[in-house]
Amino acid sequence: MEKKRLMNISELSAYLGTPKGSIYTMVCMRKIPQECVVKLGRALRFEKEAIDRWINEKRSSSGV
Repeated sequence: MEKKRLMNISELSAYLGTPKGSIYTMVCMRKIPQECVVKLGRALRFEKEAIDRWINEKRSSSGV
């Protein structure tokens, strides 16, 4: 079975444990890197591997 590469807003919300509204705000304020975001028309999708890299970078830069 192939792993899912793109997540929708609901899936990302569950994955991060963050409300959907906060994710939309983070995208608008460019707190989530553009390399993680894929726009398909008006819909947003998120590259799971890019999200994981971003989380790991944030984790390593905060010293945790």
